[in-house]
Amino acid sequence: MTDAPNPAPRRATKLPPRVRAQQKPSLLQVPGIVAISVYMLMVAGYTVASVVSHSIGPVYLVFSTLFIAAALGLLLLFRWAWALTLAAVALMAALFLWSFAAQHQRPSLVQGLINLVIFLYLVRSDLREKLR
Repeated sequence: MTDAPNPAPRRATKLPPRVRAQQKPSLLQVPGIVAISVYMLMVAGYTVASVVSHSIGPVYLVFSTLFIAAALGLLLLFRWAWALTLAAVALMAALFLWSFAAQHQRPSLVQGLINLVIFLYLVRSDLREKLR
């Protein structure tokens, strides 16, 4: 026999809140973030294609750069990227809904409602808590 104490069997216990807060959040906890990032990249791609086809001015490439930065930062769960995405989506929702009200174009309504749904997803407090 040995005099070494026997280790107590490990039981699965819940982590205390302070330990849970120290754990790194992952994209699996917020699945909508991936979809929103892909959407922002698609909007950036559409903007670049519009600039290349000369339907809008080259100054709009600034917005495209910001959309790409927001999408990639959002995938890394940065809070500044969340704020940038939130501002972009809110402004796009307002622009498209105003465009529908002024010109009665149905695609503007659809785009405005998509942006509004994304905005409402992003303003949730439990999503903000998972960002760095």
